Amino acid sequence: MISTIALFWALCVVCLVNMARYFSSLRSLLAVLRGCDPLLYQYVDGAGFFTSHGQPSKQVRLVRYIWEKRYRDHHDDEFIRRCERVRGQFVLTSGLCFLVVISLIAMAIWQ
Repeated sequence: MISTIALFWALCVVCLVNMARYFSSLRSLLAVLRGCDPLLYQYVDGAGFFTSHGQPSKQVRLVRYIWEKRYRDHHDDEFIRRCERVRGQFVLTSGLCFLVVISLIAMAIWQ
């Protein structure tokens, strides 16, 4: 019989690995953005995105830009492809995090 606690921790590890993949893809997206669209790079605070003094409002702009698929009108195909990848990983990671929270609540009720 599979332990529910072991299954929960395995789900947490999978979620953490996907979060690391998401942040890595986001970092590479910002590197591509610096070269292909410097104005948008400044608009989303690309240089300070992963720093402690980064501006959350500008970070939300990039998330909203990707979530609303405004990148489809961009001229660079590689940038569009990376945005699609980041968007897919964001959806996957958000779903996994939601599943971890639901599992934690279910385990609290169960135990």
